[in-house]
Amino acid sequence: MREIRKISIILNNRSYEYDVYTLVIAFIQGVETRVYDPGQEIPSDTDLLVDVKLDCTGEQAGVQQQTSVPVLSISLRGPGGSGVEGDVPERIESVPDADNRPLTKNILKRTLYEMLREYCGRDLPWGNLTGIRPVKLAMDLLHPSEEGSSDPAQDVDSYARRKMTERYYVSDRKADLAVRIAQRESAILEKIRPQEGFSLYVGIPFCPSICLYCSFSSSPLKLWEKKVDEYLDALEKEIRSSGNCFPGKRLQTVYVGGGTPTTLEPYQLERLLTVIEETFDMSGVLEYTVEAGRPDSITREKLEVLRRHHVSRISINPQTMNQKTLDLIGRRHTVEQTKEAFLLARSMGFDNINMDLIVGLPGEGIREIEHTMEEIEALDPDDVTVHALALKRAARLALHMDEYEKISFKVSDDIMRRCEEGCERLQMTPYYLYRQKNIAGNFENVGYAKSHKAGLYNILIMEEVQCILACGASGSTKIVYDDGRIERIENVKDIRSYLDRIDEMIDRKNPIR
Repeated sequence: MREIRKISIILNNRSYEYDVYTLVIAFIQGVETRVYDPGQEIPSDTDLLVDVKLDCTGEQAGVQQQTSVPVLSISLRGPGGSGVEGDVPERIESVPDADNRPLTKNILKRTLYEMLREYCGRDLPWGNLTGIRPVKLAMDLLHPSEEGSSDPAQDVDSYARRKMTERYYVSDRKADLAVRIAQRESAILEKIRPQEGFSLYVGIPFCPSICLYCSFSSSPLKLWEKKVDEYLDALEKEIRSSGNCFPGKRLQTVYVGGGTPTTLEPYQLERLLTVIEETFDMSGVLEYTVEAGRPDSITREKLEVLRRHHVSRISINPQTMNQKTLDLIGRRHTVEQTKEAFLLARSMGFDNINMDLIVGLPGEGIREIEHTMEEIEALDPDDVTVHALALKRAARLALHMDEYEKISFKVSDDIMRRCEEGCERLQMTPYYLYRQKNIAGNFENVGYAKSHKAGLYNILIMEEVQCILACGASGSTKIVYDDGRIERIENVKDIRSYLDRIDEMIDRKNPIR
C-alpha cells in the first residue's frame, strides 16, 4: 500500500457516516479524513477516495439491467479516479430490505471491511465492529434468541465466539476476551440485581494541570481556585435536591470522579462527602469510589477524610511509569510521587486501589511498557485499567500532532499482550471493556481486577442496566426503563454555565422525582 496522506469519503446516506468513517480510520490511522456528499468538490490532493452509494437502483450502481432491488456499491479509487494499488475491484451487493437498518448496516460494514482488508493487507483486532461495547454483543450471543437458539450440540460459549469471528471478523483472541468478560459481568450483575438499585456520580471538574491527551470536561485548578467553594455550593444544592430521585430504588454505588476530586482541600472533601451521606441512605452501598487520580494531589490529610467516610475504592493513576513520558504529556508529577502515594494509601488501610495506564503515549514502545508493568507489579494494586490511547478532537495532542510528528505513537498486539500478561501475574482477570472513537490500533480499554475487586460502577455504566443519577458540571443522568429504553438528562459542561444555571440543572431532574 502506497503512502496515504489524505482520504476523502463520498457517502450518499449520512445515517451510516459513523460506521463508514470509523472503519476507514481504523485501517488507515493518523491521516486527514473527511466525508463529502455526492456532487461536492473533492480535494485534488486526495490519495484515497472511498465512494459508498447506498439504496440505489441497479442502473445507478452500474448494473446493466434495471432492477427494483436496492443495492450497495463501494469503490476505492486513487488520485484522479484511478484504480488503487492492489486492484481492489468495485463491489456491488444487494440489499434485501433497505428499511431494515441493522441488516443494511451489516452488509455495508462487511463489504467495506473486506475491501479495506484487501487494500491494506491486514485484519483489525475487532473486525468490523465500530461500536464502543463489544461485550454487550457477546452477552447477547451468550443468550441467543435470534435464529432460534444456539446449536444444542455446541456449548453457548463456543457459539458466541464463533458468531463474533464469522459474522463480524473479530479475531479469535478478542472474541475470547469479550466472552470471558461477558461471563464475569453476568455473574456479578446477577448477584447485585442492578434493576432494583441506582448509582450516584458526582463530578469535580478540576485538575492540577491538563494532560496533553485529555479531552474530558476539566479545568486547571489555578484558574478556578477562588471559585471552588462556589462550585461546591451549587453542587451541594443539586445533590440535596436530588435525594428523592429514583424513589423505591436503593443506592448501590457512589462514584466521585472528574477531573481530579482530590484537587479539593481536605475541608472541601469533608464537606462534599458529608453532603452525600446526609442526603442518601448509604446502608445499601456496595462500592464507594473516589478518584484520587493524580498522585500530586494526594496527601495524608485527604486520605484520612476518605477513610473517615468509608470510601472503599480509590484510583491512583500513573498512566505511565516512565518519567520522560510524564514530562512530555504534562502530568507534572514524578514516578516517585506515584509510588509514595500508593504506599501511603496502602499503609492507611485502603485495600481496593485501582491504577490507570495508557498505552500508545508518544515515544513509548515495548521497552517502556515493560518497565511500567514491572513497576506496577512491584506495587501490587487490586485493579488495573489499560487504556489504548484515543485522540479525541478536543485533546491538545490531536490538535497539535504536527509538533509530535517525529515521536512515534505505538499500540500493537504485542504491547497489549504484555499488559495482559502483567495483570495475569498479579492474579487479575479482565472484568470490563469498552472502546472509543479514534482509539489507537483498533484496540480497546480493559479493566483487570483481582477476585472480588472488580469495579461495580464501571460495569454498571458500561452495560447500561442501571439508573445513574449524575450531579455536577458535565454530569449525565441515565434513566433505564424496565422495557430497556434509556433516557439521558444532561448537565451543562461549562463550569461558569453550571454555576449560573444550577436551578435549571435541578429542574431537569423533575421527571425522576
